[in-house]
Amino acid sequence: MSSSDIFIGETIGTAVLILLGGGVCAAVTLKASKARNAGWLAITFGWGFAVMTAVYISAPLSGAHLNPAVTLGIAIKDDDWSNLLTYWSGQLLGAMIGALLVWVAYYGQFLAHLTDREIVGGPGAQDVKSVEAREAKAGPVLGVFSTGPEVRVAWQNVATEVIGTVVLVLAVLTQGLNDSGKGLGTLGALITAFVVVGIGLSLGGPTGYAINPVRDLGPRIVHALLPLPNKGGSDWSYAWVPVVGPLIGGAIAAGLYNVAFA
Repeated sequence: MSSSDIFIGETIGTAVLILLGGGVCAAVTLKASKARNAGWLAITFGWGFAVMTAVYISAPLSGAHLNPAVTLGIAIKDDDWSNLLTYWSGQLLGAMIGALLVWVAYYGQFLAHLTDREIVGGPGAQDVKSVEAREAKAGPVLGVFSTGPEVRVAWQNVATEVIGTVVLVLAVLTQGLNDSGKGLGTLGALITAFVVVGIGLSLGGPTGYAINPVRDLGPRIVHALLPLPNKGGSDWSYAWVPVVGPLIGGAIAAGLYNVAFA
C-alpha cells in the first residue's frame, strides 16, 4: 500500500464511519427526526453497521484501520512505525468530513431542534457568563458529534475507554487481520462490527464508548466550528479522555498480543 492509498482509504473510510455512526446519533437525538428516541440499541447497532460498511469500503486501499488506536496496536505488534502518521492524518480528516456530512444531512433537523424552546429554553437560556463555564456546559446536540460521561470521574472515564479499546484492538489483532496482518480482512470486518456492538451494549453506558480518538476529536472540532444556534459548549475539558484512553488501550492490547499470542 502506498502512502497516498493509505491516506485516501483512511479518509474515505473514516468519513463513512462517522457519517453513519454520527448519523444514527442524530437520528435518535434530534426532535424532528423520524427515529427520535429509538434508543441505545439503535445507536449500538448503527455504529456496528457503520464500522462494517466503512471497513468494506476502505480495506482494499488502506487495510481499514479507521482508528488511531488500531493503527498504534498494529504498529507495536509489527514494530513498524513508517505509516503511522499517514494513517492518523487520514483518519482525523475523514472524521471531520463525516461529521460535516452529518450536519448537511440533518441540517433542517438541527435548526428545528436548536430553536425549539422545549429544547433550549426561552431567550437567554443558553447564556453563560464565563468562557470556562460555556465550554464545560455540553450543548443540546454535542452528543451527536462526540462522547461524554454520565458521571464525570476522570480516572474512571479513562479506565472505561481503556478497557473498551483493549477489547476492540485485541479482537482485531487476534481475529480480524487479513493475511498480511496490515489491516482488516473480509471476515475481520464482520467480526469487528459485532465486537463494536458488544462493546457498546456492555461498556458503552459510562462514557458513550469512543474507543477511537478521531471518532471523538474530529467531530468535536466540527461542532466547535459549525454555525449552529444555541449549540452550547464543546466540552473541551473532557476532550482529552476519549483521545488518551483509547491510545493507552491500543498499546496495552498490542502488548498483551505480543506476550500471549505472538
